[in-house]
Amino acid sequence: MSTAAGQLSDLGRTRVQPARASAQQSRWSHMLYVAPFLCLYAALLVYPLFAGFWLSLHKADLFGGRRFVGFENFTRLSNDQVFLGAVGNTFYFIVLTVPALAIIGLGLALALNRQTRTAAVLRGVFFSSSVLSVTIVTLLWKVVFAPEGGFLANLLEAFGRPPIAFLSSAELALPAIAITTIWWCIGLPMMLFLAALQQVPRELYEAAALDNAGRWKTLWHVTLPSIRRTFALVLIIEVVLQFQLFGQAYLMTQGGPNNASRPMVLFLFEVGFTRWDVGYAVAAGQILFGFIAIAAFAQYLVARRKEAF
Repeated sequence: MSTAAGQLSDLGRTRVQPARASAQQSRWSHMLYVAPFLCLYAALLVYPLFAGFWLSLHKADLFGGRRFVGFENFTRLSNDQVFLGAVGNTFYFIVLTVPALAIIGLGLALALNRQTRTAAVLRGVFFSSSVLSVTIVTLLWKVVFAPEGGFLANLLEAFGRPPIAFLSSAELALPAIAITTIWWCIGLPMMLFLAALQQVPRELYEAAALDNAGRWKTLWHVTLPSIRRTFALVLIIEVVLQFQLFGQAYLMTQGGPNNASRPMVLFLFEVGFTRWDVGYAVAAGQILFGFIAIAAFAQYLVARRKEAF
C-alpha cells in the first residue's frame, strides 16, 4: 500500500511540474503579445510625461537653449495674472458647459429613446454636429453671434432691441463660446445616455406601472438610479474634455477681449509658440495635466465603486 501511495504521489508531482512550467510559459507568451503596446505606451506617453516635467524646470526656447532654473517657472505662474485669469476662465467654462451637456444630453436621450423612425432620424441629426470640425463650427456660430447681420442681431432687431456684440463683450464672450461648445459636443453625452437607458431592465418599469407611478416618480426612482454610473461617467469625461478648450476660443475671440476668454491651453500655446518661452509653457501644461489627472482619478474611483451605483 505504501509503495502504491508513493507511486501515486510521484505521478502527481510529475504532472504538477509540467503544468507549472506550461503556466509560466503562457505568462511569458502573453507578455510578448502586450510588449508592443507597452513599448509604444512608454515611448508616446510615459517618456514625454517625465521629459516634460524635466523641461518645466528649465529656462528653454525653441532654438535649443536651456538653463536649469528649478521651480522658478511655477513661481512665475503663481504670480502671473494672465495665467491665473486663464485658469479662472477654464473653470468658469467647465461650469457653463459640463452641467448643461449632462442635463441636455439626458433630456434628449429620454426623449429619443423610442423605437421609431422619427426618433432614429432625430438621433442622427443631434449627433451630426459632433462630427464637424472646430473650424466649421466656429465659422457657423460667428455668423450667429455677428453684431451686424448675424442671426441673433436680426432676431433682436425684429423685437425692437439693439444688436449685442457677444464676442466683443468681456462678460458674454465666454458664455457665447460655451453655447457653441454645447451645440457641438451634445452628441456624445446623448449617445452614452441612450446606451445606458437601453440597458435598464424593462421589469423595473413594469413594476413601477403596477404601482401606478407617474412619469416623474418613474424617472426619479427607476431611471436615474439605474443610470447613475453613466451620469457620473459623462460628467467626468466632459470635465476632462472641456479642460482642453482651445480651438473655439482661438478662432472666435483670440482669447479676448482683454483676456476674458483665454483658457489655459491657449495661454500655453501663445507662450510656447509666440513668445518662445518653452519651459514656461511646459510648466503651465504640467499644471493643466494635474487638473486633468485629478478628474481621471475620480473616474477611476467611480469605476471601482460598482456596488455603490
